[in-house]
Amino acid sequence: MSTTVKSTATDRQDERLRSQEGLRGAISDVVERARGGDLGVIPVVVGLIVIWSVLQILNPVFLSSANLVNLTLESAAVGVIALGIVCVLLVGEIDLSVGSVSGLSSAVLAVLFVSQGLPVWVAILASVLMGAVVGWVYAQLYNRFGVPSFVISMAGLLAFLGLQLYVLGSKGSINLPFDSGLVNFAQLAFVPDWLSYTFAVVAAVWLFVSGYLHASERRRAGLSSKTTSMLAIRSAALLVVLAFVVWYLGQTRGIGWMFMLFVGMVLVMHYLLSRTKWGRSVYAVGGNVEAARRAGINVKAVYTSVFVLCSSFAAVGGILAAARLAAANQSSGGGDINLNAIAAAVIGGTSLFGGRGSAFGALLGIIVIQSISSGLTLLNLDSSIRFVVTGAVLLLAVVVDSIARKSRTSHGRA
Repeated sequence: MSTTVKSTATDRQDERLRSQEGLRGAISDVVERARGGDLGVIPVVVGLIVIWSVLQILNPVFLSSANLVNLTLESAAVGVIALGIVCVLLVGEIDLSVGSVSGLSSAVLAVLFVSQGLPVWVAILASVLMGAVVGWVYAQLYNRFGVPSFVISMAGLLAFLGLQLYVLGSKGSINLPFDSGLVNFAQLAFVPDWLSYTFAVVAAVWLFVSGYLHASERRRAGLSSKTTSMLAIRSAALLVVLAFVVWYLGQTRGIGWMFMLFVGMVLVMHYLLSRTKWGRSVYAVGGNVEAARRAGINVKAVYTSVFVLCSSFAAVGGILAAARLAAANQSSGGGDINLNAIAAAVIGGTSLFGGRGSAFGALLGIIVIQSISSGLTLLNLDSSIRFVVTGAVLLLAVVVDSIARKSRTSHGRA
């Protein structure tokens, strides 16, 4: 009898503890992770709020629906490239040639589609395949010969720039047909309002369902987990935010399909990195290569996969950039595209030291960079100021990352 009473009391106590794992528990969890150096996306979100507030005060047009729609469309191409950079940074490596690969991809697309008259889907497939081959070659040089990724990609930057000029030929520029489906997709195709709201509802439901399943697994394992009420509040908050975004952007043209493609790629990569064995292997290799190898992880295969993904995403970004411009020329992939892609990944919270970051970092980072560019353009300021401001934000992001890394180290020792 006494055993039954004790068991009932214990169950009630566990129930009370679980009931406290609501908003208070979530806040304490965030605070504890921040103390341990795991800041997540907090710095970039705070930075984005500050940037938007300042730019809106300086120019009330900045947060207008029309400007934000343009901002999302301009973010997609470089954002996709940044998504590939996130992959290689997670394993502690770098690819400096993504701009040149994207430029070569746009040149291959234009030549095959316009000059050779091949179907657009064939040209797109060939361009992406070219990017994948580049990544595979990088991986072989890294895995077999131990050539640093910095050197490999630096050589690729120069080589693929030369190939781009060769592929374009003496003309130096090839225009894509304005009536083609590819150009229409990048410039004129927008998601209908009803479908945008549907996507918002699906996203909120999926967040609740996935969170509930994950919480159930943790409960069965005897671990703490989020309560159902907390999961419902989180999903409802996401629904409200997404519905507002859809409504506000819908005041002009709405959400472009090209930006939705970028968001979709981010979600797919987030799932692969956070919920699959391959994703856990990527973080393990980035955290400690030798420990990952001893744990039975095929380290060389992981390196190959991230290099291939990085170059493939660069090729896709080049295709989207060419479609947005309706042309491929000698400046495609040049300028500050390469640096902006790398900066977006770092500003979005991906560590240069490997092992920390997420696919959402590419999305948040490129929005920060594009916000700076758009805001300063509206203020009619010289591009030199944009470079200085972007560089300062990048430096600040690296400083925050370094401080967080030291905090994690000291916290782990403690």
